[in-house]
Amino acid sequence: MASVLCPYLSFTDKAREAMSFYRDVFGGELTISTFGEAGMGEGPIADRVMHSHLVTPAGFNLMGSDTPPGMERPGGSAITVMVSGDDDEALRDHFAALAEGGQVGTPLERQFWGDVFGMLTDRFGVSWGIDIAGAGDVA
Repeated sequence: MASVLCPYLSFTDKAREAMSFYRDVFGGELTISTFGEAGMGEGPIADRVMHSHLVTPAGFNLMGSDTPPGMERPGGSAITVMVSGDDDEALRDHFAALAEGGQVGTPLERQFWGDVFGMLTDRFGVSWGIDIAGAGDVA
């Protein structure tokens, strides 16, 4: 099996909602395991996500979980999830979907290096960059 680089996202209590949203954006199969299913919690924590994994038709892998009470959520990291390729329509659709309810920092437009590129923070606080190699002008 080849190695796969897979961003792992941490949420306070929105992992199920966020990962379902990413499945809607990118397509694919999402598996979710809860703390309760693993015998690691009762009450509100039982329904929180201990681990989730999204595998998309394009070969993207994205994982995420809720941070259990008593643990500190990883934060302050300077990470942006980058999606790059030459499928102009699909990447524009991803950018638009991720931007819904979020904040666009760099509009999706041609950059000095020749690609169409944009950055945003989605409604879950995750930073994304979309780079479309050899793309035409933004419509």
